[in-house]
Amino acid sequence: MERHVLELNNLIVKQILTQNRDLKLHMRMKIEKKTLQCEVCQKMFTQGFNLKIHMRIHTGEKPFKCDVCEKMFNTNSNFKKHIRIHTAEKPFKCEVCDKMFTQSGSLQVHMRKHTGKRPFKCEVCDKMFSQSGGLKAHMVIHTGEKTFKCNFCEKIFTEKRKLKVHMRMHTGEKPFKCEVCEKMFTTNSYLKKHIRTHTAEKPFKCEVCEKMFTQNSSLNVHMRKHTGEKPFKCEVCDKMFSQSGGLKAHMVIHTGEKSFKCNVCEKMFTEKRKLMVHMRIHTGQKPFKCEECEKRFINSSGLKVHKRIHTGEKPFKCEVCEKRFINYGGLKVHMRIHTGEKPFKCEVCEKRFINYSDLKVHVRIHTGEKPFKCEVCEKRFINYCGLKVHMRIHTGEKPFKCKVCEKRFIDYSGLKVHLKIHTGEKPFRCEVCEKRFINYCGLKRHMKIHTGEKNNSNVKYVGKALLTTIF
Repeated sequence: MERHVLELNNLIVKQILTQNRDLKLHMRMKIEKKTLQCEVCQKMFTQGFNLKIHMRIHTGEKPFKCDVCEKMFNTNSNFKKHIRIHTAEKPFKCEVCDKMFTQSGSLQVHMRKHTGKRPFKCEVCDKMFSQSGGLKAHMVIHTGEKTFKCNFCEKIFTEKRKLKVHMRMHTGEKPFKCEVCEKMFTTNSYLKKHIRTHTAEKPFKCEVCEKMFTQNSSLNVHMRKHTGEKPFKCEVCDKMFSQSGGLKAHMVIHTGEKSFKCNVCEKMFTEKRKLMVHMRIHTGQKPFKCEECEKRFINSSGLKVHKRIHTGEKPFKCEVCEKRFINYGGLKVHMRIHTGEKPFKCEVCEKRFINYSDLKVHVRIHTGEKPFKCEVCEKRFINYCGLKVHMRIHTGEKPFKCKVCEKRFIDYSGLKVHLKIHTGEKPFRCEVCEKRFINYCGLKRHMKIHTGEKNNSNVKYVGKALLTTIF
């Protein structure tokens, strides 16, 4: 390991010395005294040439002009560096990972990633940084100093460069254009990240699980899964989060704030992202397609869950009965069978249900609503399941088969009742003579013997999905 670091350090020194004028000049800068002074700022120089270039900072002189974009520069070296933006030339190569750079300074900073070198130290808390900019930004924590102010929103910045980039939010300026799709960006770094969506380049690799990422920030967030780090804390309940977005979404529990409103149905959302996904319900847009069956979904999570139907994956297991589910929602509802929890209550009859969809169907018994209509006979049903079973009367489909006698049925409840013939089970008992029956319909017909009721009219009994006519 020490040998590896030594080799890297030697590479850095070699890069620096060969890319500056020469070793002789480098040594002279160390030995010679600085005798030439700038009359404006009193800065000292060893050579008249360097003083002459320095003076351009005060005079504003910029004698070197780019013929492509007409930008002006005060030194020939800065001009040459700029030209590489247009030519895409990257003459400086990292000997470790082969990454290319337009400037030797950028390579020098990059090499610190391999060596782990952090030459810039905070004098207050001793924290180390690989770049001076990082230290400068960090110092604001201690000094509280923010000197550059936006005239539009009054936001304060520590660097003029950052204010300049920020101003593009207000002006709408987007000077960086993607040559592939012509999308515009406010910064070159955003453009570079975007370009990877076209090239599919993922240069950042997790050393633990080898997953690849397009951005270093995404890798940093991903690493928290392995380290368990959760740097974002809720000040109300002390719950910790691995991402700021997770904390932001969580805070809504405490504030109840929903600031994003759907213009179609006026539903409110805590995040703009959630509103955008919701809008697809109204537009009908389903951008996520299953490659197996071509079914489409409004979001990636819906597609992810759906794929488990094809793969057979059921990652969510019930700890009580070990039944498995393709999503957490299915497991959550299932657990209520064991706990007896029925959180959804009918306001009319106070009957309770384990999930909202069952309550919604039940309420139609009270309202008389039957939204599902048979296109053949126009009979209506309170739920789709009832219509689906009914359609088998018209199609003749009988998907449920008795394994004993191979008789077929249109629904499972019909098969279930039939199986009692083979098992001899008779769960319905007459309270008068204790005679037993395999179904409720048989018991009901039998009871007329005791009541004296004439059995000359059609009596219809509707079970879960069973319709039996008694003559």
